[in-house]
Amino acid sequence: MLGGRRKLPVLAEISGPGAGDARAWSLRRADLEALARLQAGVEGHRTVLVVGDEGLAGAIALAGAAGAAGRRTALLECDLARPRLAVELGLSPGPGLHEYLRWEASAAEILQPLVLAGPAAGDAGDPLICVVSGRPAADPVTLVNLESFRHALAKLRAAYDLTVLVGPPLEIQGTPEAVAARVDMVLGAVSPKGLSGQAGRLLRARLRRLPAETLGAIAVDPD
Repeated sequence: MLGGRRKLPVLAEISGPGAGDARAWSLRRADLEALARLQAGVEGHRTVLVVGDEGLAGAIALAGAAGAAGRRTALLECDLARPRLAVELGLSPGPGLHEYLRWEASAAEILQPLVLAGPAAGDAGDPLICVVSGRPAADPVTLVNLESFRHALAKLRAAYDLTVLVGPPLEIQGTPEAVAARVDMVLGAVSPKGLSGQAGRLLRARLRRLPAETLGAIAVDPD
């Protein structure tokens, strides 16, 4: 866990999506190079939770970089109250994790492959496997505390080299803690301004609540 007043180390600086950019999530060579050191840092860990105001961007970038490096990777959206992954990546909005946790969909029905393409796709041999959160849930903390959530994450952990989780908002107590209890490590993902001053102190305080080690931060700077 993050302790004391120590600043959160920035492990990678990447460009984020620009407003109205339809190609916001295409792989960029510069971002993959920036994530190379982070890849080494998470080597050996099979489940990584990415949280913060730019948690979605950070999780997509990390999962894409891992896939491009040849690791079999899954991307799991755990923000059950505010689904966004399907829209950002052009995926089907459901069924997803919500439906699986309520026994309304099978594991096979919620897995959506996303083929990595372009000059920055690197050594990707397998598609990135995505699981969207599904329809919005009014009781996300109840859902992630279910045994079916533990079971879903265990199955992904066994099947893939790396599972990257898009975390729920840190300002809502209960849900981030429940998700973090199931992972190997946590990464913060925020804009550069969110790493310093009052915003940085608040981020560190929220990360200290989580029952998993915080490795560091991804700084996401929108174009």
